[in-house]
Order: sequence, then C-alpha cells, then structure tokens
Amino acid sequence: MNLSPTELKAIGVAAQWYARLQSGIATDADRAAWNDWLLADDAHRKAWQRMTAVGEQMATVPGALAAPALRGAERSRRQVLRSVLVLTSAGTLGWMGWRSETSQNLFADVRTAVGERREFRLVDGSSLLLNTDTSVNLRFTGRQRVLELLRGEILVTTAADPSQRPFKVVTRHGEVLALGTRFIVRSRDHTGEVAVLEKAVEVSSAGNASKVRLQAGQSIAFNAASLGAIRRNDASTGAWQQGSIIAIDRPLAELLADLSRYRTGVLRCDAHIAHLKVSGAFPIDDTDLALAALESGFSLRISRYSRYWVNVSGGDGR
Repeated sequence: MNLSPTELKAIGVAAQWYARLQSGIATDADRAAWNDWLLADDAHRKAWQRMTAVGEQMATVPGALAAPALRGAERSRRQVLRSVLVLTSAGTLGWMGWRSETSQNLFADVRTAVGERREFRLVDGSSLLLNTDTSVNLRFTGRQRVLELLRGEILVTTAADPSQRPFKVVTRHGEVLALGTRFIVRSRDHTGEVAVLEKAVEVSSAGNASKVRLQAGQSIAFNAASLGAIRRNDASTGAWQQGSIIAIDRPLAELLADLSRYRTGVLRCDAHIAHLKVSGAFPIDDTDLALAALESGFSLRISRYSRYWVNVSGGDGR
C-alpha cells in the first residue's frame, strides 16, 4: 500500500481522533472539533473512512461516531471487550524470599494469565488492574504499602491512607512513589516504564540515587542504571484498559509484539515489512480479529501454520 505523505499524516491524525472519541472522556467540544477537522478536507474524510473501516472490521466503532459521509453503510458489529472481573483481595501474603522467576510468578499474591485482565480491590481501598501475563506481590505493613511488580503491567489508583503510609511500586529496575495518584507501571525484561494519568509520582532507578517527579500526562522509561527522558503520554497510553491497542503510525513489528502479549505462541512478520507504518485501534480480547483487520485494512497476508504459530507477510505473499 503506497500512501503519500499527506495521506499518512491524515491517517495519523484520524487515529488520534479515533482514540479520543473511543476513550469515553470526549467532550462536546472535542466532538465539535473533530467534526470541523473532518469537514475541512477531503483527505481527512478519506483518512477517517480508512480508520472506521478498520475499526468496524473489528466491530469496535460505536454507531454514534460514524462520519456524516459514511451514513447509510450497514456493517456488522461485535462486542470485543469482555467485562473485567473485579475481585476483593482477601489479604496479603508474607514476603516469600528470592526464587526463580518462574516460581516467583507462579506463587505471586495476584496474577493474570496470558490474555487476561483482572481488577483487585486492595485492603486500603486502592484498586489494582492487572494487564495480561502480570504478577504482583503485596507487602502492606503498618509502615508502608508496597506492590512488587514481578512482571507485566498494572494500573494503580491509590486511596487516601489515614496512617499516611507511603505507597510504592517496586520493580527490578527501580521504584515508583505515588503522590496521591493514578498511574501505570510496566516491567519488561530490561526496562521499566511509568505513565501518570492523574496527579504525580516520583521515579527512581535501582542503581542510581537520582529521582524525577512526573506530573499527569507524563511518562518515562528507566532501567537499573538510569532514568530516561520525560515524554508526553499519547492516545495509546493505557488503551489496554478499554481492550485496545491504539497504533499511530507505528511499525508493524512493534504492533505485533504488543499483540503477542495477549496470545500464546509465536506471532511475527517478514523482515521486509517490519517497518510498515500502521494506524488504527486493535482489540486485545480477540487477537484473531485484530489480525483479520490488519489483513483486510493494510493489504497483508496472515499465514497460520498452527494456533501457536502465525506469520504476517505482504499481500503478494512475499
């Protein structure tokens, strides 16, 4: 698919509008601004049509968002976001000491399987949403509240504590001190990431005394030796809690790596299309549906050698 720079730019903006309108927090002013953008240029309408075509292929576009130019198109819709199971934590387990990573994850206080998301209400009233393949130990004492993120990704919404105990998330790469806030922490093999949604946090790396304070709308990557540069959150930040991956002009290989977190087995693409830029909203509760959208919306070919081995190639099969 050969698109001009103007078309690519319009698709990127359309993806941002799509994410905003899908977020559930869009205002009347947002919708008016979107409509003004849509009607300002034929390229915008074509870009929006591409975006909604991909979205509707995945059955994630609410009818109220259909562009005026697209009225009358009857398309099937499916519900792809399952309800998040809300559980109440029965209490905390004691610190179990060092183990192999596998046994640590297996015996973690709270955890999710591949493709699963679960919400827990903690004993202090805070809430904890676990993304796919995530494990956490809970260490609440009379002096502190600590979540040890062993692997995966969590969304934390802290509650006020009468005893004013500090609330921390600790990873192998460093720690995050909550300052009355709502934030996301992800722990990868070699790096950690933090994104602040409300208020602020303080981030420090495991082997460096320096600290940085992040405000709402900011994020940072870090490892055991250093802290990265502060970045602005974008439309993709935290989209997993609504059951989507939002891609804005993103390399195909990166998108597939993210999708692979929500399914077992191998999901890869041919090297010569790894850098193909993709925009859209892709469901994580039905990764086969997401792959079907990629296949039809971006002229790609999906080869399934088994349920656990999927390869993406160019539309010509090469």
